[in-house]
Amino acid sequence: MKILHLDTNHPLIIEQFEALGFQNDEDYTSSKTEIEQKIHAYDGIIIRSRFSLDEAFLDKATNLKFIGRLGAGLENIDTAYAKSRGIFLAAAPEGNRNAVGEHALGMLLALFNKLHTADREVRSGKWDREGNRGLELEGKVVGIIGYGNMGKAFAKKLKGFDVAEVICYDIQGGVGDENARQVGILELQQRADVLSLHVPQTEFTIGMVNTEFISAFQKSVWLINTARGKCVVTEDLVAALKSKKILGAGLDVLEYEKTSFENMFVDAQMSEAFQYLIDSKNVILSPHVAGWTVESKIKLAQTVVDKIKAKFC
Repeated sequence: MKILHLDTNHPLIIEQFEALGFQNDEDYTSSKTEIEQKIHAYDGIIIRSRFSLDEAFLDKATNLKFIGRLGAGLENIDTAYAKSRGIFLAAAPEGNRNAVGEHALGMLLALFNKLHTADREVRSGKWDREGNRGLELEGKVVGIIGYGNMGKAFAKKLKGFDVAEVICYDIQGGVGDENARQVGILELQQRADVLSLHVPQTEFTIGMVNTEFISAFQKSVWLINTARGKCVVTEDLVAALKSKKILGAGLDVLEYEKTSFENMFVDAQMSEAFQYLIDSKNVILSPHVAGWTVESKIKLAQTVVDKIKAKFC
């Protein structure tokens, strides 16, 4: 088989495909149009999020048998059309779920203990113990929306913190386990002290966290988003932060990210809402790196290799 690699990844992916007798070609710079002109010659594509594999692109990939996606989400691939063409999709949520779970927990603990602001203050010579008095996770109810690989990994990390309960909501039934009890959305909104998002980007989740959704929570909550930026309406989040309906937010992903995730803004202009997040002491930001660890780079590559090997070898 001939494989075209469109994004750089851990070298093991090429090494192991070569050991299987596959031909590996790398093209990390050509435009989508240029790739379309030669994609008919390939049996497989390995991609992260460089560009979308839409119906027009897939129509030109006449010999394509599989797409390996080094990550969890498949929103940059027309999955319905790919499946109708018999193209095998190998995503790798198993590869970075642990990293995402740890990052979400790290953001939550940092927010509760004001570590980000305390560090800056001490470095600047300010010693404010009372102003940096923190909160404890013990006794809190943590609500998780989206209980797949990422949500389950986060729930597992909470086991040692003596939280009152971990509850989860998912459109799929029967996903609860020993780490989280599955509930309806109304119970989650009534009881949660913390809300952590672990959903894919779909037509149903884009703009999901908006003013109406936030207002339905009985308590003021802390928000963690390591899922997709477009799931949260930033202006509505800012309004909730101002009203203290949301007490603080840890955001690894932003509504303004480009679809490739490699740059922040679709255009060069910074919005007023994002400026508010930058200036807020109760907001922690990171550049879409929750699943981007040294270890997950290896695991993601290995997961894709293993799935393609099991299917075609």
